[in-house]
Amino acid sequence: MTGTAAETEPHPIALPKLKEGVLRIIPHGGLGEVGRNMTSFEIDGKILIIDCGVLFPESTQPGVDLILPDIESLGDRLDDVVGIFLTHGHEDHIGGVPYLLKQNPDIPLIGSQLTLALVEAKLKEHRIKPYTLTVREGDVEELGPFRCEFMSISHSIPDSLGIHVTTKAGTFVHTADLKVDPSPLDGRLTDLVTLGRLGAEGIDMWLCDSTNAEIPGFSGSERIVGPAIHEAIRTARKRVVVSSFASHIHRVQHVVDAAVANNRKVAFVGRSMTRNMGIALDLGYLNAPEGTIVDYKKALGLPDDRVVFVCTGSQGETLAVLNRIAQGDHAIQIGRGDTVILASSLVPGNEVSVSNMINNLMKAGAEVIHKGNALVHVSGHGFAGEILQCYNVIKPKYAMPVHGEYRHLVANGKIAQLSGVPADHVVMVENGGVIEMENGVPRKAGEVPVGFVYVDGKTVGEVTEDDLHDRRVLAEEGFISVYAAVDTKARRIVAGPELHARAFAPDDSVLEPLVPQVRRALEEALEDGVEDKYRLSQTVRRVVGRWAGTKQRRRPMIVPIVVLAEEYEEIRATEARADD
Repeated sequence: MTGTAAETEPHPIALPKLKEGVLRIIPHGGLGEVGRNMTSFEIDGKILIIDCGVLFPESTQPGVDLILPDIESLGDRLDDVVGIFLTHGHEDHIGGVPYLLKQNPDIPLIGSQLTLALVEAKLKEHRIKPYTLTVREGDVEELGPFRCEFMSISHSIPDSLGIHVTTKAGTFVHTADLKVDPSPLDGRLTDLVTLGRLGAEGIDMWLCDSTNAEIPGFSGSERIVGPAIHEAIRTARKRVVVSSFASHIHRVQHVVDAAVANNRKVAFVGRSMTRNMGIALDLGYLNAPEGTIVDYKKALGLPDDRVVFVCTGSQGETLAVLNRIAQGDHAIQIGRGDTVILASSLVPGNEVSVSNMINNLMKAGAEVIHKGNALVHVSGHGFAGEILQCYNVIKPKYAMPVHGEYRHLVANGKIAQLSGVPADHVVMVENGGVIEMENGVPRKAGEVPVGFVYVDGKTVGEVTEDDLHDRRVLAEEGFISVYAAVDTKARRIVAGPELHARAFAPDDSVLEPLVPQVRRALEEALEDGVEDKYRLSQTVRRVVGRWAGTKQRRRPMIVPIVVLAEEYEEIRATEARADD
């Protein structure tokens, strides 16, 4: 996993040798952002990794599929990794596992039954068979120098686990994504009893979810979403389409229950939704009476008022099922009287795409129900009140806010202080910040470079920020190409200049006033004795750039191609032979 976008060349990692009995903590992703969560913990030559997720690209990162944690600071140390503990099955915590295991498939994966089932399905697509260790709340495992105790955590996916780790350097608790749901659908409460016991024994540091630390109060139970979904399906006259995250099993359970109550069948649409819900059904995390779940193609032939389609695409992703339905580019056709339910939160940055999708659905005649007009979503991340409650139970000596943008980390730190954690015991770091703990006391020990590792098609880590800049220019400003052949000895233009544009103007006619300007600039350069193709190309680039900026108020990518007369004749001869 090399070639991060932070630098185009591999960057040197200069970390001093770790003293015996000292714990080194490095966040490789997830701090200062919401996604690609991964933290490594090293002591006495062995490393424990908690989570390995992905970050989904923004509109400013065209062509990128996924963004991975940057593990270059681990170098060739993957053989020293005693295991990767996966807290739960969301993509921002498990999505990067296949790319890490491609470098070393022998690293054991530790997690709950559902979490490992979801990640094993992903790994199967990458033809990787992992070594796994299934754990559940209450289990204790010795992983090299790490004594690990696991506890149940409420979140928006079943089978989430937190971890309490004891080392010679001290103890810490990592609860990952956390909420205090008083009545979860599966009955698995956040284990405040165990956390309280561990707190009474003494916890040196708590790594705590910061996502909703700015929001006062409590997030509310997942159970309160059920009535709104039931009512929407009960009153629907024709087809119902529900969109949710592909891993939100609790939310889909509400949909299944409502469909059964209203004599409707349920069909899952989309590869990830079908795969994940199939796993949930097989393992008993999703419950449906026999015959309720039907194949998507069979569901297309059912009466409109007897089916509910469950799909992905609530964020307006271009190729996701719901957006294709909204565009009329899917077998599921939406019409007047149909109901669409967006049963998820709106991820920041997706506002425009989601709004456009809702408008298209409504133009087609659908009633669209979403978080803004009905209680069809509650967050899986605890609000400030829940975080404070956990601080009061855990009573850590030090607090390390994780999982969130920087403002979320700051808000979490303030909550820690409200609970009695001294301000100088709040450990604020971002990705790459190095923390070392000795005798239960953490301190900042420097930082390592951490950039974005882009997955682009079949390439990993080869796309740079310069590449993305070029893509943004092409997407937003278009490009202009200029072709000319010159005889530097005769100091004249023998062909061209020919100018063409793409995504810059409706047609090439807008470039006509520019042709004599380019010709004049080339002729003047040749008269001045310029013979170097690069300098001639730069002359063309300056003329076109100045014209585009002043006359068109645009900054396109400019691709000047200047060839010498002998090269031009060779090209013409090759073309003539091809025509023959």
